[in-house]
Amino acid sequence: MATRSKSSQRWLKEHFSDPYVKKAQAEGMRSRAAYKLEELAGRDRLIRPGMVVVDLGAAPGGWSQWVRQALDRLEQGLPPGAKRGRVIASDIREMPPLAGVEFLHGDFRDDAVLSRLLEMLGGEPVDLVLSDMAPNMSGVDAVDQPRAMHLAELAMEFADRQLREGGTFLIKLFQGVGSDDYLRELRRRYAKVAIRKPAASRKRSPEVYALATGKLARMK
Repeated sequence: MATRSKSSQRWLKEHFSDPYVKKAQAEGMRSRAAYKLEELAGRDRLIRPGMVVVDLGAAPGGWSQWVRQALDRLEQGLPPGAKRGRVIASDIREMPPLAGVEFLHGDFRDDAVLSRLLEMLGGEPVDLVLSDMAPNMSGVDAVDQPRAMHLAELAMEFADRQLREGGTFLIKLFQGVGSDDYLRELRRRYAKVAIRKPAASRKRSPEVYALATGKLARMK
């Protein structure tokens, strides 16, 4: 039997002692990432009844699951025929079905996958774009950071085209080469851009979340 490396052992110990992992298991959430979004959405009141939400890089589904539950709570008691929120999730990895979540399996970098996503939207404007996308990390910054920034740029382009005026874009960024330039581009497109580091985000991780609110009709 192969023995695990010391770094792998440390990761497993940290993972299973993580309070957010334990909370996710206890509450039936798909991943601890749900609590990152819970904090971010609660602080800035991101979820409203009837919203159209697109979750990029959704697997295993923690964010989509949390958004669907939040929408269901907010939409309780709405009269018949009232507009109900939609959650559309996409990932290169398979994701087990979630009630009330529409899932597209495919590589977001593929034009054909993007076309299918647009077909699912059916011309409906998007209120909130979420992106928790990240590349498979090699541990080599010179390789990982450009890959991460490429995904971030694709998500921004999607928001440019599909997000309604006044809409919101929340994206995970890895601090490093290209991230400052990316934030400058966001500030040209949105009325306000804030950087968040939720409590469920591990302190040693270079990840932060850029929250861009109030999409502008025209770039600055």
